[in-house]
Amino acid sequence: MNLLAVERIKLFSTRSPWWCALITLALAIGFAAIIAGATDAGSQLTTSATLFGGTQFGIAVVMVLAALAVTTEYRFNTIRTTFQAVPHRSPALIAKAVVVALVGLVIGEIAAFGALGLGMLMRPNDGLGLHTTQDWLNVAGLGPVFAIAAVLAVALGILIRHSAGAIALLLIYYLAVEELVQLIPKIGHHIHEWLPFNVANKFLRGSAVVDGPPPSDSPLSPGWALAYFAGIAIVFLLVALGVAKKRDA
Repeated sequence: MNLLAVERIKLFSTRSPWWCALITLALAIGFAAIIAGATDAGSQLTTSATLFGGTQFGIAVVMVLAALAVTTEYRFNTIRTTFQAVPHRSPALIAKAVVVALVGLVIGEIAAFGALGLGMLMRPNDGLGLHTTQDWLNVAGLGPVFAIAAVLAVALGILIRHSAGAIALLLIYYLAVEELVQLIPKIGHHIHEWLPFNVANKFLRGSAVVDGPPPSDSPLSPGWALAYFAGIAIVFLLVALGVAKKRDA
């Protein structure tokens, strides 16, 4: 618990988590307002449509927050002090991952319910709400996805140790690489089915064709999709911990 408290203090002693949280909330709730306002009076706004901004762009911002939580320590060399206080290193890094994941979870839940609430206020006659299991996954599921994505970003930050490199790699992969993989002849589609953010999208949106981008083509059920996404993050974190133990701070 002491390590968790220390990592929480270190995280919130900088401005980046506050700015990233505000940007994520602004994107999620702002896009919900734009989509609700742009939807024709004769059309019905869906729950998943209100969450488009939070899902698509919020994950990217949370990963930036998580990567900075690690790479900033390497940049200013405060990681040496951390490792001197915790010589085995892994407990300190795991505590950092847990704290950042909890922050991502909270941001995701506030963003999701805030976007839905605004949509309900702007479109009271569209029947928006948590009526089905998929509606609950669309909204309440955003927090767990943010948390897992944050752990993945922490792992990459430990491996790369440079803010610009880690953030660039995360954003390029998230925003472009998974879609471009589908262009590989013959096998691209099969590879894409198992890529982490495509699988996470299956958990959030299921297989139904709704407003926004096409649904995930992952063969997994929503529950297994979340477990698979979490498993990938844990594997990356374990690899990062192993590397951190072997090299100089």
